[in-house]
Formats: sequence, structure tokens, C-alpha cells
Amino acid sequence: MHIAAEIVALVVTVLFVSAVARRLDWSAPLCLIVVGVGASYVPGVPEYHLDPEVVLLGLLPPLLYSAAIQTSLVDFRKNRAAIGLMSVGLVVFTAFGVGLVAWAVIPDLPLAGGIALGAIVAPPDAVAASVVARRVGMPRKLIRLLEGESLFNDAAALVALRTAIAALAGSVSLWQVGADFLRAAIGGIVVGLVVGFVAAFIRARLNEPVLDTALSFAVPFIAYIPAEAIHGSGVLAVVVAGLILGHKAPKILSGSARLASRLNWQTIAFLLENMVFLLIGLQLRRILSEVGESGLSLLLLTWICVAVLGATIVTRVLYLIGIGTVKRLERRLLPGKPRAKIWPWRYSAVIAWAGMRGVVTLAAAFVLPADTPQRAVLVLAAFVVVAGTLAVQGMTLPPLIRRLRLPRPDPAEDALQEASVLHDMTTAALAKLEEIQQPDDPPEIIQRIRDRLQNRSDSAWEQLGRQSVLAETPSDAYRRLRIQLLEVEREQFLKARDAGSADDDVLRKVLERLDIEESMLDRDEEEPDVEGRELRTPAATAGSCKHLAHEWADKEPSSKDTCAACIEEGTTWVHLRMCLKCGNVACCDSSPRRHATRHFHESRHPVMRSFEPGETWRWCFVDKQLG
Repeated sequence: MHIAAEIVALVVTVLFVSAVARRLDWSAPLCLIVVGVGASYVPGVPEYHLDPEVVLLGLLPPLLYSAAIQTSLVDFRKNRAAIGLMSVGLVVFTAFGVGLVAWAVIPDLPLAGGIALGAIVAPPDAVAASVVARRVGMPRKLIRLLEGESLFNDAAALVALRTAIAALAGSVSLWQVGADFLRAAIGGIVVGLVVGFVAAFIRARLNEPVLDTALSFAVPFIAYIPAEAIHGSGVLAVVVAGLILGHKAPKILSGSARLASRLNWQTIAFLLENMVFLLIGLQLRRILSEVGESGLSLLLLTWICVAVLGATIVTRVLYLIGIGTVKRLERRLLPGKPRAKIWPWRYSAVIAWAGMRGVVTLAAAFVLPADTPQRAVLVLAAFVVVAGTLAVQGMTLPPLIRRLRLPRPDPAEDALQEASVLHDMTTAALAKLEEIQQPDDPPEIIQRIRDRLQNRSDSAWEQLGRQSVLAETPSDAYRRLRIQLLEVEREQFLKARDAGSADDDVLRKVLERLDIEESMLDRDEEEPDVEGRELRTPAATAGSCKHLAHEWADKEPSSKDTCAACIEEGTTWVHLRMCLKCGNVACCDSSPRRHATRHFHESRHPVMRSFEPGETWRWCFVDKQLG
């Protein structure tokens, strides 16, 4: 009962502190650490011992897997060179840089012990930076880089730590270090590939979402344990398997299986990640009592912690400066070599400052053997690095991003891309419908399918018209009315349940249908607000279409604010579009008659633009591209 009560208390504390932190827009990990530290000094609170094996085997694999399945394999391939420099090169640089500082400031600490501490504090947290970045609107290319780095640097850091611990026990040659890295990388990748493809093969044949989700819970451990058994990197195996399964999920899993897996993994990752931060804080009292036995003065301990924290932050900054300098020198000294893309210094500054440490750092700190010289001091320094980076960098990163005025993800451009993808999907589906429909199929059913596909595409295009003078789009009106009807239906459902007029299994199926439809409506409500933001032309799109790139002469609109064809036919319109060739103003594809598209088919004028106030985007009917 005591263990159960403690687990419940930890979960409730995590939920409460996280909710308060989100409400106040504070860092939840830092708040949990502070609460844990305070609770550790409360009489009656049990002393928790965070076993490193529990973290490395029980917590780290599912945390990394949950992040990997949400990482785009396509984006990872595009950024693999930069991710490699950050996840391997930066870890090694940090391990030696911090190691030298620790060796210099900690009495009686061998150099291998300092490098071990450097490897412990080298990997940034897989969640902290991306959460802050998404909240303040960091460019997505930087978020992808940070997420890719945080997935793979754990493997490099743990291998470096393993090597440093071996060096503490005896001599380790440079050849052995290289062989250890190579074996860990190859072993982890091979095991991850095997587990990923085998799991994908099995999950493709499971029709039950519960069984599929249960198997997904086992995958990170199935990948981690064999990789570690052959002295490979279990972390790397988990990440590779997660990337494969995340990439294959849309092809091998049903919609219900993906929804169940996504929600379950988000819940697990939330609880595990935040539980560890709370447990970290609860251990500070024990760490300080062990440090008190080292005989070092408070002033010296403070200097050690500040020096290690400063070295951890500075090494990342220096490494980013070095990479930028080398690339610029290559451009000057090797003019014939293909030029690598160099990001603006503002991007590098944000990446350099987005180095918050977290779960892996403190878990690795407790891996240090009990006979490690100054072990308690090393653990305390790792604790200070985690808390210090979360406080210093975590709290200053948002204002830094705003101060540097990095381009935020544009909701309007997202809406353009979404509408384009859905348009292509709808076109392909309608073409397939013409092929597969049979003469005996009821015409009203065929028409219902066509309408449903077209309405889904139209609702995406309507997101581009949020700045129009219309109070609400047709999709807005549908959502408003349907939500009110769902409330009435739910009340009638409750009456049927309370009266016992239908079997419970039947009622559960009915409620599930209501929940699915309501969740789809809730998703529409979360569409980003694009008011006051001008649509930007994607460079790749504009450059690949000669019609969009053409300099069209200004034409007098045929109408100021009406669709003449709709007025003539006695119909209404949703949004207006203007032909850039002749100035004809007509209604959009969300309107009943779609006169702008009709005008293209009749005149073959290729490009139209939005005629709504504040909108500048264009559409090429020939190449089916946005600009």
C-alpha cells in the first residue's frame, strides 16, 4: 500500500504542478525540480533513490521512442549532415571541454573523471528545447535540427561515458575508443533496423488497435535490450526503430490504430518525462549530504558548479562559432567547391543557446561507479547543470528568439500547403471513384461521396479567407450548427442510457461515433489565426512555375466586390478571385458555381489571385501550384 500511495502521490503532484506551470507560462521541468527539492526537506516525505538502471532501461527507451515516432524521416535525411555534426561532434567537443574544466577545478579528480562528467552533461534534453521553440514560434528547420540532435546525441554521450568509466578503471587506447564507438553505432543501427522492419511487418497484419498499441509499448525495449547485449548502442537502436515505424505508420496502420497509439504514447511520455524531473528534485537532499562528506568548502563547491555550468554553455557556443567559421573559410579558400548552405548568425545564436539539459544527464550521473573519485561532487555538478540550463537558457530563450526576430511559421502558408495537399488528394480520390463505381451503385451514394470529398477540400481553402468580410465561412457555419446538434444528441443519448432502453454495448458504439465526430470538429477549431498576416510566396513554388513567375500587367477588375456571374444566375459566393490575364472577378471553388475555375476552362488564362482584402496569394490552374 505504501508503494502504491507514493506512486499516486507522485502522479498527482506531476499533474498539479504541470497544470499550474502551463497556466502561468513557466517551465514545467524547472517547477517540478523546485517542488521536488522543497518536498525532500518536508518531514515524513520518503527518500527516493533513482536507480540508474531504472532510468536507462525503464524510462529512457520509451521516452526516446515516443519522440522518434513523431520525427519526420524525410526531414532527418535532409538534415543528416547537420544532425551528425551536432549529435556526435558537439558531444565529443563538450565532453573534452567540460572535462578539462572539471579536471582543473575539482581536487583529486583524474582527467578521465572530468571527461566522464563532460559526457554526462553533453546531451541536451529531447523535449525542453523543442517545447520552448514551438511555443514562441522558432523556424521549423531549427526545431527539426534540435529534435534530431537530441535523439542521437544521447547515444554518443552514453558511449563516451562508458569509455571514460573504462578509462577510470585502467588504461584505454585511442584504438579501443574508436572501436567502441564503431561497434556501438553499427550494432545499434543494425538492431534498430531489424526490430523496426520486423515490427512494421507484424503491425501491418494486426487488425486490433489494442494489440497494435500493446506491441508498440514493447518495441523500444525489444530494440534496447538486444543492442546493449551485443555492446551496441541501445539508444541508437530505439531511435532507428522509432524512425522506421513512424515513417511507415500511415501505410501499415489503420486510422483507429494510429489515433490510439498517438494518444497513448503522448500520455506515457508526459508522465515519464515529468516524473523524472520530480524525482530528481527529491534526491537533492541526499546528494547534498553525500557532498558534505567530501570535505570541500561551500565556496569551492559553488565555484565548481558555476565553472562546470559555464563550461557546458560556452562549449556549445564555441562549437557553433567554429562550424560557421570553417564554412565561411571554405567558401573563401575553395571557391570551386560546391557551396554549403550557411545559416544566418541569428539562427546559429539560437541553436547555441538552446542547450537545456534534462533526463539523460541526471540518469547518466547516477551510472558513475560508487568508487569514482569525487562521485558526489560530480553528481551535484550534473544536477546544477540541469537546473541551471533550464533556468538560465530556458527562461531567456523565448525573449532571445523574439529579440532576433526570427521568421515564425506562417499559419497562412501552412493553410496554403494544407489546401494544396487536400486538393490533390481529393482529385485522386474522385478519379479513383470513377474507376471503381459499378452500374448498380446507387447514384445518391456516389454523389454523397463526391460531396464529402469536395467539402473537405473546400473547407481547407476556406481557411485562406479568414480575412474576408464574411462573418463565417460555410465550414464555420457547419461546425457551429453541428456542435449544437451534437449537444442535443448527447442529451438524448443520456436519456436512453438512464432509461435502459438499449443495451450498454450498443450505447457505447453510439457514443464512440459521437466522440469521433466531435473530435473532428474540435480539430477545426484549433486552426491557427492568420488575421493580419500576409501570405508569403514559397520560393520553391514560385520558382518552379513559369506562370507564377511571370510579371503580369495590372488589370482593372471587372467588379469591385461581387461575382457578376453569380448575380446573373441568382446564386451566392464565398470568396472572390481575379484573373491576372484579363481582370475577371469570379467566385472561388468553395462557392456553389465555382466561376473562377469555369473562367479558366473557357479562357485558358492560367493564373488567378485572391481578391479578398489583405490577401496576395496566387494559384496556377495549369501547374496546380500556389504562389
